[in-house]
This record gives sequence, structure tokens and C-alpha cells, in this order.
Amino acid sequence: MHFLVVEDTADVAEAITERLGRGGHSCDRAGLLEDAKHFAATSAYDLVILDINLPDGSGLDFLKWLRQRKNAVPVLVLTARLSVDDKIGALDFGADDYMVKPFDLGELEARVRAIVRRRGGEAGATLSAGNLEFDMVTRLASVDGEQLQLTPREQLLLEIFLVNKGRVLEKDELVVRLFGMDADAGPNAIELYVGRLRRKVSGSGLEIRTLRGLGYQALTIKSEAVAR
Repeated sequence: MHFLVVEDTADVAEAITERLGRGGHSCDRAGLLEDAKHFAATSAYDLVILDINLPDGSGLDFLKWLRQRKNAVPVLVLTARLSVDDKIGALDFGADDYMVKPFDLGELEARVRAIVRRRGGEAGATLSAGNLEFDMVTRLASVDGEQLQLTPREQLLLEIFLVNKGRVLEKDELVVRLFGMDADAGPNAIELYVGRLRRKVSGSGLEIRTLRGLGYQALTIKSEAVAR
């Protein structure tokens, strides 16, 4: 997954990105509202982790800015404020969840997983497509109970496809989601990883289609089609 962490306290931002990075996610960091708007305007994200108290204004202004532009990216708000009114205000502005500082990184990671699962239409900790399952906690994928041998990057790519089933994902978008905005990777790298992942999930309930000139689309295959 590709996350944007909007947090001006360097050690907090570093701890969050390091923890999520160990889970196979790529993170961009912004310490100012202006930087956050630049990132959000130029890249697609699976989740925004947003501090309310920023040097150049309130994170809620950024949240309102996102929603006014019809950007439905999930947002997890972080704040040192304890007021119930602040919590209600954040949720009313379109936040998906809310955590008060100081917080436990394990709980933050669990809430991130929960938000991503809801976005993908899944209730548990597992994403699925027919007989293929991916556990977001252990990062393990299996087909009919048999574990697939995936690299961390392949795990992340599979997670992206499962969360975005049915949606057309452009190559440039996948580059950013898979490698982050500062990476030197290009479309050829995406073709390589998609090809590898296709071979490893062959015979499962997930089909990754190439739409020429558009990108890729992941779809669930009916069980009869898989059997054939």
C-alpha cells in the first residue's frame, strides 16, 4: 500500500513510516499543509495518516480540502487534543478513524489494516479472490491452503490488486504505490513484477488483466473458470 504521513514531529513521523515500511508499505512524508497538498495533488494514496496540529495550520483544513475535491482517500487523524468536539469535527469532515497522542504503533498499524480492509469490502484480516487468500497481518498468501512464495514487493503488489479489485490501475500509479514517489523505478519494473505475480497466482481465483494503453485490472474468477 502507498500511504501519506502528514506529521511535523520528525521522530513521530519516522517511527510511523518505519513501522509501516516493515509491513511492506511505501510512505511519503509531509510536515506542512502545503507539502501535503502537493503530494495529494500529484499522487494516489491508499491512506492518509494526518496530524491535526501542523506549523502552517490545522490538518482538518487539509481534510476539508481533500473532500471538497472529491478525493475519497481514507484518512486516519492523529491529535493531542482530547476534546470530544474535536473528534466529532474530524469525523464529520470525513475522517475514517481517530487516534489520540501518545499512541501505540501496534494499534496504529491494526487500525490502518482495518481501514484498508473496509475499503476493499472485507470484514476480517484476510483479503481474498476465490480460492486465493492474503493475510494482511502475516503478509502470507495461499491458494487452496497452499502457501505461495512471494517476495515482499510481490506481497505488496498482490495486496494492492486485491484492495482495488475491478479498478483500472495505471502503470505510473502502480510505480508510486509500489516504490514511492522518490524511486527511480519505471513502467518496465511494474511489467516485470506483474508478470512474476501472474505466474505465482496462476490457477487461483485472481485474474490480472492487461488493458493496453490503460494499465491493469484485477478481477475475481468464478470457481468453474478456475477449475478449467
